[in-house]
Amino acid sequence: MKYLVIVGDGMADYPMEQLDNKTALQYARTPNFDLLADEGVLGLVQTIPGDLPPGSDTANLSVMGYDPLKYYTGRSPFEAISLGVNLSPEDVSFRCNLVTLSGDQAYAEKTMVDYCAGEISSEEAAELINAVGSALGSEEIDFHTGFRYRHLMVWHGAVDQWQLTPPHDISGQRISDHLPSGKEGSRLRQMMEKSWNILADHPVNKNRIEKGLNPANSIWIWGAGRKPLIPSYAEKYGLKGSVISAVDLVKGIGLFAGLTPINVEGATGYIDTNYKGKVDAALNALKQGHDYIYLHVEAPDECSHRFEIENKIKAIELIDREVVKVLREEMDKSGTDYSILLITDHATPLSLGTHTSEAVPFVIFRSNDIQDSRGSQFTESCAADTGILYKEGFKLMDTFLGKKN
Repeated sequence: MKYLVIVGDGMADYPMEQLDNKTALQYARTPNFDLLADEGVLGLVQTIPGDLPPGSDTANLSVMGYDPLKYYTGRSPFEAISLGVNLSPEDVSFRCNLVTLSGDQAYAEKTMVDYCAGEISSEEAAELINAVGSALGSEEIDFHTGFRYRHLMVWHGAVDQWQLTPPHDISGQRISDHLPSGKEGSRLRQMMEKSWNILADHPVNKNRIEKGLNPANSIWIWGAGRKPLIPSYAEKYGLKGSVISAVDLVKGIGLFAGLTPINVEGATGYIDTNYKGKVDAALNALKQGHDYIYLHVEAPDECSHRFEIENKIKAIELIDREVVKVLREEMDKSGTDYSILLITDHATPLSLGTHTSEAVPFVIFRSNDIQDSRGSQFTESCAADTGILYKEGFKLMDTFLGKKN
């Protein structure tokens, strides 16, 4: 049996007047999602434990089969391992976004204009992070370049007491109420404010402004955490597998789980990502003896954060057509028994632009156990109508992989 997990990040949503009072999943044309729902087992899963904030970190830990209440220490350590940054037990890592803040006000009075600085290129971002690191780095603090707007800061010997806000949660809001706090919050605030002085007039940003693009005029520090200890898939499930994602966070969780990350050229984390390349990588890994694939597509989540209704619909339809349809056709041709878990890790409602904690739809389809047609669709309401609910989301993977809870 081969196992394929397909994660459409943030696909779940709320009904919207602009979509005829339907959710994005209900409105989108998804015949291949719906066929899986009709021939598989459909239900809801609570991926975010009630005591933790909703995010792709805790949600993807749950989906992969790990209890966030036991294994979650913070977001950035997963990104650190993906970037090849080795953390010691005394280190605290932080996510370091490049963001666009509004213009001439005092720093605390500025507004979060764009949490991803216009999807700045990795080449431009590297210049900016290097400039920040040269000015603000020290024996205590290191800066590491990542992908596009997503970067990393490591503080050696830092304290654990932080109150930090994800920048995508405060789009269009004044930042004063969301700046870092906690025991050493003032030092983080000072670094962020100093970064404005370093970046606002940087040649990279002057060039971006001339082109009509958002400048990456500040860093935003959040997502603190220490290195977690997580059992591998080989230990937990006896499986060899791969993780395919454009997002360092997801690749990092996979690395801690002992999965092999596969980098796909043209995988962007947005709607223009290389869907075919991801599918080809998954199929090649299975042919090379891997038992398990975790294929993650970030696009619906990014579209929600940007309030892009049409693009979220398009992203969902592309996953349906370019990923699910092709994978199922190719697996059927192979003659190998296979199982598919189609899931959205969490909801990211277009009306809010950020993550929420409610249970989300999933379907488990098995090629050797096709269910009788019930007219089901892969939507929030159809999943709720089944009465199936995994209250502890991490246990869903045990079911999918045939391990008793």
